[in-house]
Amino acid sequence: MSKKRGLSLDEKREKMLQIFYDSQDFFLLKELEKSGPRKGVISQSVKDVVQSLVDDDLVFKDKIGTSVYFWSLPSCAGNQLRNIHRKLDSDLRGSKKRYAELVEQCNTLKKGREESDEREEALDELKAVEAKYNELKVELHNFLP
Repeated sequence: MSKKRGLSLDEKREKMLQIFYDSQDFFLLKELEKSGPRKGVISQSVKDVVQSLVDDDLVFKDKIGTSVYFWSLPSCAGNQLRNIHRKLDSDLRGSKKRYAELVEQCNTLKKGREESDEREEALDELKAVEAKYNELKVELHNFLP
């Protein structure tokens, strides 16, 4: 005997979306709880699955009077994907522009910081002064209560 395995959340979401796309109609939660088991989604999990779809803007929800209606159309999903694509493209262009600015700024800051004997002597002197400062700071803390 093989045990029947339940559907994963992603599979449930796909099945519930398919219900909306096939009918292209409006549903009450009770109607969805009846339609869900026909597609393999148990009625107890329909509410959570539909809510996750609403949270991801794949299914729309509107309260009219005392009833809450759910709907989703294939064209809405396509429009949503196009909008997301446009936004990501815009973000990518902005990031590339920012990267180019930062590379230019880095190159500008490198000018005057080329490795030289004078620079290395100054850095060594700075390290010595910082070490002396830290040593004196520790000594000062020893004298304070």
